[in-house]
Amino acid sequence: MLYPNHIEQKIAFTTIRQLLKDKCVSALGEEKVDEIQFSSNYAEVMKLLSQTDEMLRVLTTDADELPIGDFYDVRPALSRVRIEGLFLDELEVFDLRRALEAVRRLVAFLTKHEAEVYPHLHELVNGIETYPLIINRIDGILNKFGKIKDNASNELARIRKDVFHVQSGISRTLNSILRQAQADGYVEKDVTPTMREGRLVIPVSPAFKRKVNGIVHDESATGKTVFIEPQQVVEANNRLRELEGEERREIMRILVEFTNFVRPHTESIFASQYFLGQIDFLRAKALFAIEINAIKPRVDDMCQLEWTKAVHPLLLLSLKKQGKSIVPLDITLNEKQRILLISGPNAGGKSVCLKTVVLLQYMLQCGLLVSLHDSSRAGIFERLFIDIGDEQSIENDLSTYSSHLLNMKYFIKNSNPKTLLLIDEFGTGTEPMIGGAIAEATLERFNRNLAFGVITTHYTNLKHYAEDAVGIVNGAMLYDRQHLQPLFQLSIGNPGSSFAIEIARKIGLPEDLIAEAADKVGAEHLDYDKHLQDIVRDKRYWENKRQQIRQKEKKLEETLEKYETELKSIEHQRKEITTKAKDEAKNLLSEANAKIENTIRQIKEAEAEKEKTKAIRKELEEFKKHLTPESAPKPPKGDLKSAKLKLELKKFNEFANLKTSNSLTFKPQDNVRIKGQTAIGKIIEIQDKNAIVAFGQMKSTVKLVKLEQISNTQLKKETRKFENLGTTTTDEVRQRKLTFTSEIDVRGMRGDEALQAVMYFIDDAVMVGVASVRILHGTGTGALRQMIRQYLGTVHGVKTYRDEHIQFGGAGITVVQFD
Repeated sequence: MLYPNHIEQKIAFTTIRQLLKDKCVSALGEEKVDEIQFSSNYAEVMKLLSQTDEMLRVLTTDADELPIGDFYDVRPALSRVRIEGLFLDELEVFDLRRALEAVRRLVAFLTKHEAEVYPHLHELVNGIETYPLIINRIDGILNKFGKIKDNASNELARIRKDVFHVQSGISRTLNSILRQAQADGYVEKDVTPTMREGRLVIPVSPAFKRKVNGIVHDESATGKTVFIEPQQVVEANNRLRELEGEERREIMRILVEFTNFVRPHTESIFASQYFLGQIDFLRAKALFAIEINAIKPRVDDMCQLEWTKAVHPLLLLSLKKQGKSIVPLDITLNEKQRILLISGPNAGGKSVCLKTVVLLQYMLQCGLLVSLHDSSRAGIFERLFIDIGDEQSIENDLSTYSSHLLNMKYFIKNSNPKTLLLIDEFGTGTEPMIGGAIAEATLERFNRNLAFGVITTHYTNLKHYAEDAVGIVNGAMLYDRQHLQPLFQLSIGNPGSSFAIEIARKIGLPEDLIAEAADKVGAEHLDYDKHLQDIVRDKRYWENKRQQIRQKEKKLEETLEKYETELKSIEHQRKEITTKAKDEAKNLLSEANAKIENTIRQIKEAEAEKEKTKAIRKELEEFKKHLTPESAPKPPKGDLKSAKLKLELKKFNEFANLKTSNSLTFKPQDNVRIKGQTAIGKIIEIQDKNAIVAFGQMKSTVKLVKLEQISNTQLKKETRKFENLGTTTTDEVRQRKLTFTSEIDVRGMRGDEALQAVMYFIDDAVMVGVASVRILHGTGTGALRQMIRQYLGTVHGVKTYRDEHIQFGGAGITVVQFD
C-alpha cells in the first residue's frame, strides 16, 4: 500500500523512470519501464533484483559484448494480419526477420553461460523459440536490403526478366531518337531521357515539340521544356506498365503466402517480443546501476533498515556533473529502534536524508539495485507512507497544516508493524505550542502501532519524548560550529540543535537583535540548546579519539605479530643453516675420500715410481685425517665448519693436480675437457707440454696440465644429458601452461609465506603468457595487500594492478594486468 497516490512524483521516482527509458534501445524496453510497480512480495522482489544483478555481472565481467540491436516491435503488424486476407508488407517482413535474428543471438549468448551462475537469466530463455524456419523462409524471399528477391518465385523471375528486356529496348530506342533529335538541333546536346508519370520521355524545347512525333506528358514549371514520349516507344511503355502490374500482383501473392505461413506462430512470436523487451529493460537497469554504483544488498523477509554508505542516486549524479563528492548516510531501523527522529539545523541535510531513505526503499521494492555499501542489509515493507512537501490546495480549501493533519489521520488509521513512515518537518504549520503537543501525541500513536519511520523535526518536546520512549531514537544532522557550515552527516543517539543563533549570525542579522531574541527565549532554553551542541561536539571528539586509539592498537598488534613472525623465521633459518652445514660437511668429506682414492688409482695406472707413490699416499692419508670431523675442533656455527672444509678441499685439489699432472699421458684422439668446464673436445696433436684440441669446429691450444681425460661412458652420459635438456624444458613449459590457473588464494598465510607463493605464481604467469591474474588476499588489516602490491610494483612485465570490482571482492582481491 502506498500513500499518497502520486508518491512517485513526490520522491522523484519519475526521473528514475525517464533515466531508465533513456538507456533502452527499443519501445519494447520502454514499455517494461512503464510497467515498474512497487511490490511487497519478498519472492518477487528477490527475483527482480537477482535478474538485474545477473545482467550487471554479464555487462561488467563477460569478455563478449551483449548482442543488443534490431529490437523491432512487430506486434502491431502481427496483430493486424491475424485477419485472413491481410498480409505483411516488405518492410514489416524485414523487421520481423531482424527481430527474430535478435532473439536468436540473445538466446545463443545467454545459453552459453552456466545455468548455476546465471539461473534467473536462463529462466527467461527457457521456452523462447528462435524460429530458424521462418528466418530461412524470409531469407528466401528478401535480400539483405529488405527487398523482394528476383528468385522469390519462378513467375517473379520471369516477369522481372521481361521488364529488363522491355526497358532495355525502350532505352535503346530513346537514345537513338535522342541522338537524331540532337543532330537535327531540336534537343540540347547534354539532355538525357527522364521519367514522367512512370514513362521514359525526352525533354524538348517548346519551339520544336512538333518536330518530335509523340505524346506530350508534362512540361516544366517555367514552361521552357516539354516532356515528349516518342511514338516508337508508346507500345513498349504500355507493355512495361502491364509487367509492373503483374510484378505487384506476384509480390502480393508471395507476401500473402508467407503471412499465411507465419500466422499460426503469432502468439509465440509475441512471447519472443516480450523476451526482447525484458532483456532491453534488464540491460537499462544494469547500466543505471553501474552509473550510480548500485548493488544487490542482502535482503531479509522482515522489516529493517541497516544501511551503510547510502547515497541519493539523483543527488549523486547531479554532484558528479559538478565535480563534487557526496556524503554517504549510515542509518539503522530495527525492532529496538523502529522510529528515527532527526533534528538539526535548516539546510543541514534532514530532508535529503529522508528522501534518500524513501527513494532507495521504493527502488529496492521495485526491483532496482540500490546505491548502498555491500555490507548493508535491507528489508521489505508492506506499506510506504510519506508526508513530504506542501499539499495546500485552494480548490479543496486545504491549508498547509490541514493537509498535514489529513495525512496524519490516514497514517494513524492505516499504519501497522509492517509500515514505513517518512514525515518531513513534523508538526509545523501552526502555533508551536499546540502544534508540538499534537505532534507528540501523534508520534506516541505511531509508536503504539509499532510502525517504522524516519521523521524530521525542530520541536524540543519531541526530542525529550524520543529520549524516554522505547522504540524511538534521536538523531542529529551534524554542524561545524567553528566554520558555521553543515557537515551533512547523520549521528544516531543524540538530538540535534537547530543552531538558530549561529545561522542568524552567519547571515548577518544585527547583534543587538540576536541578543534581544536570546533574552526573550530565556537562558534555560538557550542553555539546553548549548548543551545539545556541546554533547554533539564532545561526541565527535571522543569518536575521533576512539578511532585513533583503535588504529594505534591495530598497528601495535600488527607490529607485535610481525616481530614474532620474524623471530620464528630467524630461529627456523638458524636451524636450517646448522643442519645444512652439517650435511655439507659430510658430503665434502665423502667427496674428499673418493677423490683421494681416485688419485691413488691414477697414480698406480700411470706406473709412477714406488717411493713417489708411497709418499703421495702418506701425504693423502694425513690430509684425510686432517679433514675428519671427529679430529677437527667443533666450530661454533655450522656455516664456519662448512667454509673450513671447503678451504681444505681446495688445498687438496691443488695438491692432487700438482702430483698427478706429470703422471697422466695424453695421446691424439683422446676425449678431454678443460678442468672446471663442461665442453668436451678431442686431441688432434700433442706438442711438448701443449695439445691442440678440437671443440666442435673450433681448434684451441691448451696446456696439458689444464686438461682432464673423459672416458667413453662419461662421454655418452654428457651427450645424452644435453640432448634431453631442450626436450625436458619444452615439456615442462607445456605442462605448466596446461595446469596453470589465473587465480591464487593466499588468505590465512603468513606474510612471508604468502609473498613467496605470489612470487612463484607471478613468475609462472609471465612464463605462460597470460593477460591478467587475480590474487585473493582478503581485506583484514590491509598489511598483506600492501606487501603484495609493493612486490608487484618491482616486477618487470606487470602493467597495472588494481582492486577487483566491488561486486566480486573489492579491496579483498588484486587484479594484475601484464604487458
